[in-house]
Amino acid sequence: MLASFLITFREGLEAFLIVGIIISYLGKLQATKYNKYIYLGVTLGVIVSLIIAYIFQVVLLGIDDANLKHYLMIGILLFATIVLSYMVVWMANQSKNIKGEIEENLNNLVTTGNILGMVFLAFLAVLREGFETVLFFSSLSLSQNITMQDGAIGGGLGLVLSVILVYLIMKGAKNIPLREFFKWTGLLILIIAGGLFGSAVSMMQASELLPTFVPMVYDISSILDDRGLFGTFLRALFGYNSSPTLLHLLSWSAYMVGAIYLWRKTYSAK
Repeated sequence: MLASFLITFREGLEAFLIVGIIISYLGKLQATKYNKYIYLGVTLGVIVSLIIAYIFQVVLLGIDDANLKHYLMIGILLFATIVLSYMVVWMANQSKNIKGEIEENLNNLVTTGNILGMVFLAFLAVLREGFETVLFFSSLSLSQNITMQDGAIGGGLGLVLSVILVYLIMKGAKNIPLREFFKWTGLLILIIAGGLFGSAVSMMQASELLPTFVPMVYDISSILDDRGLFGTFLRALFGYNSSPTLLHLLSWSAYMVGAIYLWRKTYSAK
């Protein structure tokens, strides 16, 4: 539930921040008559995101071929790892410029009276985050067996909190350390992505797409079993494995070293 909360909280914050910037700037331009088109774009973005989520579930649950379903699950996990990693780096690089770019685009749209462009601007902001959320939820459910109920509760709480935080920001709560928020939640997202990548490696080994080499490097299940209460929590959030294979451990370690190095380099350069 914590993983789903973190993902929807961050994704919701990004989407609602962009929408908040758009609505706020329309007010500065004294063009609030266009607000309804922004809300239309948001609504369409949510609807299309839900349709994508439904298609994901139908496709995954409707596949009878066990091998095909297994390969599709591997592909989703690997794709989610790439998107998660890219999202963190992209947000770090764009966080300072995104407000200015949105206002410049919106100013051009208002000047030309491009209503369709305004709808699309809000639609794209919500759809991008919605698609990423669907992808992450699917990956977590595939790799960690998170129940629909836990995912819905965590996701719902994350969305509600993101709306509240954006409201406070738009109302002038300037003391909210937004950059620090994105920095440290970005690190947690990368750790989650590392867990998804490790799960993909394990699935590829199970299907003999990758060699096993050493089937078990160590076994600390007597200390912290990944099937126990706390171990299950760590497995769901970080991909913890109490008895990993050599390739699993090396792959996960290589990803985490590279991801953390890139994370530190990206934020230290600002």
